[in-house]
Amino acid sequence: MEVFKEAAGLAAQGRRIIRMEAGEPSTPVPRIVRETAIAALNAGPIGYTQSLGLPSLRARIARHYQEVYGVPVPAERVAVTTGSSGGFILAFLALFDPGARVAIAAPGYPAYRNILEAIGVEVVTLSTSARDRHVVTAAMIEAEHAQRPLDGVLLMSPANPSGTMMDAATLRDICEVCARLDIAFVSDEIYHGLTYGEPAQTALAFGDRPVVVNSFSKYYCMTGWRIGWLVLPEDLVRPVERLAQNFAISAPTLSQIAAEAAFDARDELEAVKAGYAKNRALLMEELPRIGLGDFHPVDGAFYVFTDVSRFTNDSLDFCRRMLNEAGVAATPGVDFDREHGSSAVRFSFAGSHEDMVEGVKRLRDWLPRA
Repeated sequence: MEVFKEAAGLAAQGRRIIRMEAGEPSTPVPRIVRETAIAALNAGPIGYTQSLGLPSLRARIARHYQEVYGVPVPAERVAVTTGSSGGFILAFLALFDPGARVAIAAPGYPAYRNILEAIGVEVVTLSTSARDRHVVTAAMIEAEHAQRPLDGVLLMSPANPSGTMMDAATLRDICEVCARLDIAFVSDEIYHGLTYGEPAQTALAFGDRPVVVNSFSKYYCMTGWRIGWLVLPEDLVRPVERLAQNFAISAPTLSQIAAEAAFDARDELEAVKAGYAKNRALLMEELPRIGLGDFHPVDGAFYVFTDVSRFTNDSLDFCRRMLNEAGVAATPGVDFDREHGSSAVRFSFAGSHEDMVEGVKRLRDWLPRA
């Protein structure tokens, strides 16, 4: 977000900045979502909803699991949240007391660690590398638990920043080992829908104990609407509801109404995804040609997480210079991996194809001087 702010400042000064730092779609929200929101605004007051969300939206989210994954989910286990960020806060507070030990992957989404540490949870790092596709395994979890018991595990698939995805067998094994060892498993599935080969599988296919976090931000192009959801085990529904009643009363009502319509925008959203696939293909081909080829092929999401050690051992300074000298904004790897991220950078390819082409050209011209 610091890179995001600096890039926006340079753009406000009149510079054309190629935005490859932000993890958000650059396309407008689908037409039916806009029309639904406008109709709701014209219809009358927008008040609170129930703290777990509009019943119709909760039912539609539950139906989504049957339609996409063939997994039945009762609407009563769905909680609508203020983005996935609000969902994490509710889930973590419901699951973990201060002093609990929760394992996350590195590299991984930095807000996990920051939120968990803010509520007094000890964060345990499960380090991965490109050699093992940046994928955590059940064996890694069991080994860490044997050294000192874990209370929780939090994983994302497809992952940010690596774009790699667990296959169904790996996800099943993780669900099973967590259930056997009585470890809470939180599955971040925010990039579901954005895969470029095999579809992603939900942890809910392997039991009703995982806590699933998802959002309308990524696939549905609704980042600023701040609307997400949780699927919870039955015994966590009431604790999450009580927390939600006190923290926010309810997620934004207008966003909830609009989000329900997003499920009917499949054709438009798949066209957006096709644009990401085109950008992905460009970067997969061109980045290695300019010395940025040390990454795992991207299974999903819209990121490339590449090694830049041939150019720098300070990714923060590297990204700052790249922004100011080349006009390309990207995210330093230290955000995602405190131990090894100083030699990595994340590029987002959620922008326009024209910007991706221009970004590669600028990097090609700049890197020999980096």
